[in-house]
Amino acid sequence: MHILRRAEAGGTAAAGLPDIWPRAPRSGCEGMPELPEVEVTRRGFADAIAGARVTGVVLGKPLRWPLGIAPAALAGRRVLRVRRRGKYLLLDLSEGLLLVHLGMSGSLRFAPALPAAGAHDHFEMATDRGVLRLHDPRRFGAVVWVPGEEAPLARKLLGGLGAEPLSDGFDFAAFHAGLRASRQAIKQVLLAGRVVVGVGNIYASEALFAARIRPTVPAARLGAARALRLHAAIREVLARAVERGGSTLRDFSDAQGDAGHFQLEARVYGREGQPCVACGTPVRLLRQGQRSTFYCPHCQRR
Repeated sequence: MHILRRAEAGGTAAAGLPDIWPRAPRSGCEGMPELPEVEVTRRGFADAIAGARVTGVVLGKPLRWPLGIAPAALAGRRVLRVRRRGKYLLLDLSEGLLLVHLGMSGSLRFAPALPAAGAHDHFEMATDRGVLRLHDPRRFGAVVWVPGEEAPLARKLLGGLGAEPLSDGFDFAAFHAGLRASRQAIKQVLLAGRVVVGVGNIYASEALFAARIRPTVPAARLGAARALRLHAAIREVLARAVERGGSTLRDFSDAQGDAGHFQLEARVYGREGQPCVACGTPVRLLRQGQRSTFYCPHCQRR
């Protein structure tokens, strides 16, 4: 069995619950893993680890929150399956559940064997089928054990998430009603994740371009026709991003260590001053909530 490298009392913050997810500088969020990257990661190891028996857990430097259980207590449990909810990975165990968030710079690797852990490897779970390791240079990610999805901590983290855009539950009527209830700019509503989950910065810019909607338009002003275009564009953009292995803007790599390629196909994101692929008008950049927004002033009229 692996030896624990860091004391783990199993607690969280005072009152048993953590505060809101990492309060990191927003200006540094451009390359953080979003829904496509997390889904690509899940697909990369879910089948391989299903049914595996945990033989030990090693912790490195502290992550966003404590593990919530003595690492040695996980030995002997089996990984039943790996799911995703928004940007969280859920590893169902024979007893309890591991919630995994990649934070701003995290990536998971799973392989029969891995090299010795480095300075930025902060969680490692050995199984009889391979080793699962979290690499997270900025340490805003987390791996947390909870007894189940009804546990207070799990409900706090997952309960406020919007609809899954790649699922049958992404209902247009509910989506449009959520937009009509907000006076915020449409891009900010998408990023907030309460109406629809997982539409990160690059994907919000791309979906709004595909739907021909200016990112600054108040969400409540979108009529049924434009909202329907956006609903379809979100599905299409995210599905295509998953097919391309996600986007690697800074640190992301999948469970096999491979980079994503969606960013190479972006139609507006990262193309400030370059001609729009549809009309030739120079793409513009603006800042919304300290994040970069790219759009075509001609194609995306108010």
